Amino acid sequence: MIKVLLADDQELVRAGFRMLLDVEDDIAVVGEAADGAQAVELARETRPDVVLMDIRMPVLDGIEATRRIAATRGLELVRVLILTTYDTDAHVFDALQAGASGFLLKDSGPAELLQGIRVVAAGEALLAPRVTRRLIGQVTATRTAHRAAQERLSVLTAREKEILALVGRGLSNEEIAAELVLSPATARTHVSRAMTKLNARDRAQLVVIAYQTGLVEP
Repeated sequence: MIKVLLADDQELVRAGFRMLLDVEDDIAVVGEAADGAQAVELARETRPDVVLMDIRMPVLDGIEATRRIAATRGLELVRVLILTTYDTDAHVFDALQAGASGFLLKDSGPAELLQGIRVVAAGEALLAPRVTRRLIGQVTATRTAHRAAQERLSVLTAREKEILALVGRGLSNEEIAAELVLSPATARTHVSRAMTKLNARDRAQLVVIAYQTGLVEP
């Protein structure tokens, strides 16, 4: 059973999500938060698998709430899925750096939302394809010095850099294995090693790093 915590300051939005999720056999809503501070508190109490987190909330915004959840001992396995409207939420990149496992647009359909929850609960990254390149590319282009970025990659082997680039392009472990003629287990090992060396919390942060360092062009 996937335990989900809803964090949105609009009661009607939370009610809509709950109605959608309550009918699913493998998903259970374990709490609702109306602000970021309450989201952190409820995450500690309920230990959800996934937090559906709005960015713009009172008391504590979704980015800081995500950062606190990611930094809390015992909540390492809690995955935060950011809900955003791209045109107004320019801080999705900050949320990914804070520890979010991905994001979905608020206008996503029910099937996309349900799939997103299941994907993130399984430990994968979820980055909405139609905005990922544009979003991360725009922000990282102005924030990251090329030299510093290259120094960050110096801890990786040539193969690990190659793997990181493919992760940045959105390929799964199975697709990486096929691309490089490796076994899926070997591809998974390379991904895990890259995460460890780069201090990446999860696959979503590897994608951010791939853009930051220029391994993937926006």
